[in-house]
Amino acid sequence: MTDIRKSLTEKAKAMGWKVSAVQADQFQTYMELLLEWNEKMNLTAITQPEEVVEKHFLDSMTLLSWPKLKQGAKVIDVGTGAGFPRHPLKIMRPDIDLTLLDGTMKRLNFLGEVCAALKVSARRVHKRAEEAGLDKTMRERYDVATARAVAIAAGAGGVLHALIKMKGYFIAMKGPGAEQELEEAANALETLGAGGSREVLSLSLPGGGGAKAHPLPEAALHPQGLPPPRGHHLETSLIRRIPQWN
Repeated sequence: MTDIRKSLTEKAKAMGWKVSAVQADQFQTYMELLLEWNEKMNLTAITQPEEVVEKHFLDSMTLLSWPKLKQGAKVIDVGTGAGFPRHPLKIMRPDIDLTLLDGTMKRLNFLGEVCAALKVSARRVHKRAEEAGLDKTMRERYDVATARAVAIAAGAGGVLHALIKMKGYFIAMKGPGAEQELEEAANALETLGAGGSREVLSLSLPGGGGAKAHPLPEAALHPQGLPPPRGHHLETSLIRRIPQWN
């Protein structure tokens, strides 16, 4: 198996993130498990080690540039799949209290193997987002909800909203069409009380095929209020990175 530790460490350093020797070992183990399990079930279409580094691990680390992820934050990932961006985030920020929510038990079994091998803790929940939102032990319990494949309006005002605390955050990781989706969701967000100004943070991520890194904006939508029935204040952070990986 290809050793990615040096490459990962150097590329992360170029992006401003320090990966320790222990963390590099964890990423190596994670990649090996990912590719091993991918032969038995469909976890990812990205199977070349260097592509895993850039398109999964470094891509996931973009969340480290979001300045509002507080110490010990309770984070839930909805539709967690193969564990991106959550496991890389947990490796880099072990203080995070992580919950993995997925409707497929096989994926959660894989993530359990990953947690054991990496010696990290994460609660695994076998539920659909709609079911979790009705669970009194999970409703309004999290500081941050993340999702890769949830529409902005649906995440901010729908299934994820029920899981987030007052003044919590929904982080949507999006590709090149992020601004258009945000614009299309504007009316829905305004109706939900989630309209407001934007905050932009630029960062760099290696491109595919050995291309140079591209500047990436992170747009944070700051609502003035939240859906009237709950009276919450929710902030929707839009992580836009180019290109968009599978």
